[in-house]
Amino acid sequence: MFIGHYAPALIAATLPRAPRLGTLFVAAQLVDIGFFALVLADVEHLRLEPGITAMNPLDLYHMPWTHSLIGTLAWAAGFALIVGRVARDRAAGLIAGTVVLSHWLLDLLVHAPDLTLWGAPPRLGLGLWNHPAIAIPLELGLTLGALLWYAHRTAALSLGGKRLLVALAAVLLAVQLLNWFGPPPAEVAVALPLTALAAYLLFAALAWGVARNRTRKP
Repeated sequence: MFIGHYAPALIAATLPRAPRLGTLFVAAQLVDIGFFALVLADVEHLRLEPGITAMNPLDLYHMPWTHSLIGTLAWAAGFALIVGRVARDRAAGLIAGTVVLSHWLLDLLVHAPDLTLWGAPPRLGLGLWNHPAIAIPLELGLTLGALLWYAHRTAALSLGGKRLLVALAAVLLAVQLLNWFGPPPAEVAVALPLTALAAYLLFAALAWGVARNRTRKP
């Protein structure tokens, strides 16, 4: 799951006391942001294993701090506390924390069994990455449906608000297609986590721009 993680953020952003969309885009990928940061710090680990799944050649074999359920809950609670205090709104924090938690639940659908409950076996994952005919429509459907919901439940304040939302959708689709059909990484090097972190930053920046130019409908 990649851009599908943004579906909960787009839906949550339409709630009356939700944080801004840019914040929720960070929440949606906070677990992976933490993972790639910890990979750079040599705390969590992945390796290249062609054929491990039909759609993803990366073996995510050690990620107890981010992709265990208890780890994800800790990230969600921390982010909820920060957002709630900054916004001075407990509801905003709870919404942000729920979006963080959604990451693990969506990963459970597609990952090979590499997720855990507390960092130790059993390893969990329904493995839809081995079934592209299911995984691809699922991810596109989730993302498109959430984008349409967000567009329906918000109003553009200017022409820029319409264009930025279209640009966000186009960039999400382009990066996802590259992820699916582009050449796989030749090796696991520093460039891999840095590229992923840059993509998350780009998506969050675009989402921030979208939110500045749109308002929730009553």
